[in-house]
Amino acid sequence: MKPNLILYILTAALSFTSYSQNIPIPKTNEKLIIDGDLSDWKTPFLGPFVIHNSGGKATQNTFVSLSWNNENLYIAYRSEDSNIIGKSQPKDSKIYETDDLVEMFIDPDGDGKNYFEIGVNAFSTHYDMAVKCISPDCGGWNTDMNYNISDLETASKITEEGFCIEIKIPFSSLEKIKNGGFTKPKAGTKWKANTFRIDYGNTTEYLALQYYKSLKFGFHHPEEFAVFEFAE
Repeated sequence: MKPNLILYILTAALSFTSYSQNIPIPKTNEKLIIDGDLSDWKTPFLGPFVIHNSGGKATQNTFVSLSWNNENLYIAYRSEDSNIIGKSQPKDSKIYETDDLVEMFIDPDGDGKNYFEIGVNAFSTHYDMAVKCISPDCGGWNTDMNYNISDLETASKITEEGFCIEIKIPFSSLEKIKNGGFTKPKAGTKWKANTFRIDYGNTTEYLALQYYKSLKFGFHHPEEFAVFEFAE
């Protein structure tokens, strides 16, 4: 096992033990194809996800892995699912209201005022939106479903265990988030973010990699997002 991989696993394990919510994203030299097939994925998976506002055990496991290079952020999900709910739908459909899916929220400058959200279901349908503000201090809830991440790639694949999803987010496209405070990351850059799953199956569950300590309901609490740090 490579030394940097050992360090990554130890750091991730310590972050979960201490609830520091600091999650390293290792850099990769691999050429990743976004097709839902995780056989070429080398970065370790984190999880399983837990109930987002209690930390309780989920009915079905979800794992996520992240990596990056100089151009893109890569995210892969492996979800167990014995009863997949959903279907193929047009882009930007409100699949978060109806379908089993995974989500990623990222707030590059961590101010909680301008961040973006991506969701993908088991049938490769995805949406992307900008969340301009949720706090009364800046005007209250305001989202933009017309916001599009240029050259975003997503792909899903149904497996015997459930479904897998891959996402590629080009850094160049994130500069278009108005007042988002985005700068191209380098080793040591920290973003506020969290990653989620909605499992509609037999019992609806809202799951997160890092649950909220305040036990609030709903995913949109950017003040409690974890810290994702870009590592070499």
